[in-house]
Order: sequence, then C-alpha cells, then structure tokens
Amino acid sequence: MNRPQIDPGTTEVLRLRPPRHRVSSRAIIWWTTQAALEVAAVVIPLGIAAIVWGTALPWLVPGTGVVAAIGLAYLLVMPRWRFRVHRWETTDHAVYTAQGWINQEWRVAPMSRIQTVDTERGPLQQLFGLATVTVTTASAAGALRLVGLDRAVADDLVAQLTETTQATRGDAT
Repeated sequence: MNRPQIDPGTTEVLRLRPPRHRVSSRAIIWWTTQAALEVAAVVIPLGIAAIVWGTALPWLVPGTGVVAAIGLAYLLVMPRWRFRVHRWETTDHAVYTAQGWINQEWRVAPMSRIQTVDTERGPLQQLFGLATVTVTTASAAGALRLVGLDRAVADDLVAQLTETTQATRGDAT
C-alpha cells in the first residue's frame, strides 16, 4: 500500500500520482533503433544457421520465422507503449516518475532525499539529441531514471535539481 509521505521541512504531502511531462517524442525512434539492433542480433545469426543447416535441422527455418515475427511485434509495439507510459515531473518538493512498458513503475522522491543527479548520453542518445537523467536517492528502491529526455531539457533539469536540492533542508539519508 502506498502511504502519503510528508517531506521533512515542509508540510506538503507527497502523493504518488501520474507525472505531467512526456519524454521526447524522439525517444520512440531511439527505442525502435535499439530494438531493431537487438532483434537483428538474434534473427540474423538464426537466418544464417537456417540457410546453412536448414535441411539437416528442419525445425530451424520455421523457428527462425517465429523468432523474427516475435521480434517484429516487439519492434512495433514496445517503443510506442513505453512512450505512452514514460513521464516525469519535478516540483519544489519532489521528483515524480512513471516508467516501464510491461512492468510499470510510478515513484516519487522528496528533494530532501536526493543525493546525486547525473546525466548520461550514449551514442544512440547523442545521435537523436536525447539524454537520461539519473536521480540517486537515499532509498532502497534505487535511483530514479528519467529516460528519453530532450538534451536541452535534461541539462536544464539537472541544473534545476542541483539548485533545488542545495536549497532543501535535510541530509539526504
């Protein structure tokens, strides 16, 4: 059961609620590209094996077709589904996130619990002008990851969170 938390140093009750902001729409292309690379890494070797050993192993050809069909479905569904779920928001008192596509997670982290704020930009993220912001908290649940943000939005968010957490009372433990 999710109980409301009161952020130390404030009277604001922090409730688990859907965050307001979507990630960048370019995240769909990024996730699709990642999925295409993952599917290709499985289907291409299977296809080669089916060509080479298809007569000796008759199940390999239809098996490759099934894997390719599942991969195609993953490629078409996952990125758009993730885009519908992934959201984020910050207030003066907390960071809110919603993420996932099969296993969905909503989280809220009070500013007083934030320990570090980091930015990550892998090669594909750089190609699409995206970034991931990781907010590390004093929580057993681990860090909050805001994935698929526009690079400029991520930079502004890191600056805002750094400023807000420095001004927030508490020891982040």
